[in-house]
Amino acid sequence: MPDVDVLYVDNHLLVLNKPVGLLTQPSGTSQDNLEDRAKAWIKAEYHKPGAVFLEAVHRIDRPVAGVVLFARTSKALSRLNEAMRQGDCEKIYLALVSGTLPGKDGALKDWLLHGRHRAKVVPAGTPGAKAAVLNYTVLRHKSGRSLLRIVLGSGRYHQIRAQLAHAACPIIGDHKYGSPERWLNPDSIALQHATLRISHPVTRETMVFSAPDIFAGAL
Repeated sequence: MPDVDVLYVDNHLLVLNKPVGLLTQPSGTSQDNLEDRAKAWIKAEYHKPGAVFLEAVHRIDRPVAGVVLFARTSKALSRLNEAMRQGDCEKIYLALVSGTLPGKDGALKDWLLHGRHRAKVVPAGTPGAKAAVLNYTVLRHKSGRSLLRIVLGSGRYHQIRAQLAHAACPIIGDHKYGSPERWLNPDSIALQHATLRISHPVTRETMVFSAPDIFAGAL
């Protein structure tokens, strides 16, 4: 049986807990990825002949762990994509960072420019830059590190990584954005897509999917 951590499955959805170091989707190369593993799991679990319809509704970066939602039908995919575009969902992240942010709760508001495989905070009005809002709660702080609960007010490329680094609180292990520290292994950063809330594409029931907390005991 393919190695996948199933959080939820029905006829319309498959929700997996992605490990660090694994691509979410195929990259056009032979690299291992979660979507191919998921298709293989469905074929084996349900004894399905032929091709399997399965598409990721959203992605998380290769070094990030956590919840990934897949659609098992084209109707579910269309409805879930529309829900994502309309912001009819809530994504909650956990991040272990160096330093601390002001107050128990707060928000980071920046302008981001997407460059070569990274994002950069730039002055307002910079051509091509887009507004980025990140809301945070400091859950714990100890020995120069903070565990943050993050809810995004926008969905920009590498938003969490770039904004926290700009605030002098880089994510542990995120060498691309200035962290000198190591997390679990060289292919990981201390960021987890911990919880996803979204309406079921068919029943319209509010669904909440959560991955096991990887930061228990980290501080």
